[in-house]
Amino acid sequence: MSSTNFVPWLNPFRVVLGSCFHCLITSGIVLGSCFNCFKRSSESYTILTYDRRFIQEWLSAGNRTCPQTQQVLSNTILIPNHLVRSMILQWCTDNGITLPPVENQEEDLVTNNERKTFSKIFERIASSSNLSEQREAIKDLRLLTKCNSSLRAAIGEKPDSISQMISTVSNPELENNAEVLEDMVTTVLNLSIHESNKKIIGDDSLAIPFLIRALQSGTMEARSNAAAAIFSLSALNSNKAKIGELGAMRPLVDLLEHGSMIAKKDAASAIFNLCMLHENKSRATKSGVIDVTLKAIADDSLVDESLAILALLSGDHETVEEIGETGGMASMLRVIKEDQCKRNKENAVAVLFAVCMYDRTKLREVAEDENLNGSLAWLAQNGTSRARRKAAGILDKMKRAVHHTHYSC
Repeated sequence: MSSTNFVPWLNPFRVVLGSCFHCLITSGIVLGSCFNCFKRSSESYTILTYDRRFIQEWLSAGNRTCPQTQQVLSNTILIPNHLVRSMILQWCTDNGITLPPVENQEEDLVTNNERKTFSKIFERIASSSNLSEQREAIKDLRLLTKCNSSLRAAIGEKPDSISQMISTVSNPELENNAEVLEDMVTTVLNLSIHESNKKIIGDDSLAIPFLIRALQSGTMEARSNAAAAIFSLSALNSNKAKIGELGAMRPLVDLLEHGSMIAKKDAASAIFNLCMLHENKSRATKSGVIDVTLKAIADDSLVDESLAILALLSGDHETVEEIGETGGMASMLRVIKEDQCKRNKENAVAVLFAVCMYDRTKLREVAEDENLNGSLAWLAQNGTSRARRKAAGILDKMKRAVHHTHYSC
C-alpha cells in the first residue's frame, strides 16, 4: 500500500493514487470494468483484480497463468468486482475527477495512420494478383494484429473485410499452403481479442467455418490457434450456439486427444467455454469427450482441465450415464483419494455425486471404496464448501441405502 504512481491521463491534476487502485498488469489505474481472476496455491484460492480489457487480452492470447504470480489459473472465468469499481468511482468523485464512460473504455482509438496501414494491407491481400505478395501481406497482418491493439480495432470499421480475406485464402492456390492457413487463422485469433470484434467475427458467415476447417486439417499450430480463437469468440453466448451448431465440437475433442500439450489446453478451454451453453453439452458427449477426458485423467495428463469439463457436463443425464458405464467412478474415487489439489477433489466428487444420484446402483461401488479408504468422510470434513456438501450428500445416500436394505430384510 505504500507505493504510489502518477497517472498521465489525470494531468493537469497530477493526483497521486494509492497502489490498491492499479491494475496488476499495466500498473495504471483500473479505468474499465474491474474483473477478478482466480489463482490457486497449494492450500487456498487467491483473488486478484485486473482491468477487464487487459486481463481479457491476456487470457484470449492463450495464457493460462496469473500475470502477477505466473501460477496456473484454476479457471479462466472472470467475475466482475463491483466493489473495487465503486471504490475507484468514489475516490475519483471525492477528488473531482471524471472517469471516461465504461462503454468507451473497451475501445482503442484508431488513428488515420492505422486506418491507412490496414487498408493497404487489406488491398494487398484482396486485390493483388501476385500470390507471393498476398502471402507476404497475410503474414504482415498477422504480425501487426498481434502487436497493435488499435489496428485490431480498425476491423470494426470494415467488418466485411473478414469475409473478403477468408475468401482470398480459400483460393485453391493459397488454400493448400499450410503457412498461409496458419497465418490467417492466427490473424483471426488476434482480431478476436478485441472485445467488439467477437460479435463481428461471429456474425461473419465464413469465419467460424474457416476456423473449423483449420481445426480439421491445419498444422498443429494452426489447429491450436483455431481452438484459441474459438475460445475467445465463445465469450459471447450467441457465438457459443453458432460454433456448436456448425460442428466445432468433434474436431476440438479430437485435438484434445491427439494435439500437442499447448493445443490440448486450447481445445480444453474452448470445450469448457462452449459447454457452458446447455445445447453444447450433448454435442460434446456425442463427440466422445467423456472417453478422452477419462483417459487423460488415467494418464495424469490435463487432469485439472478434464475434471473441470466432466464436472460441468455432470448436470446432463446422457453424460452421467456414460461416465458410469465407462469406468468413470473408479477414476473419480482415485482423484478424491490421491490428488493433492482441492479443486480437483471438488470436481471429482461433484461428478461422483451426479452419477450416484442418477444411478443408485453405483452406490455399492462407492460404499466398498469408502469402507477401505474413508476418502469421502475425510472430504466431508476437509474439502472446499462445495466438496463437503457433495461428499456429505453421497454419504447420506449410502446410509439411507443401508438402512433401507436392513429394513427390507
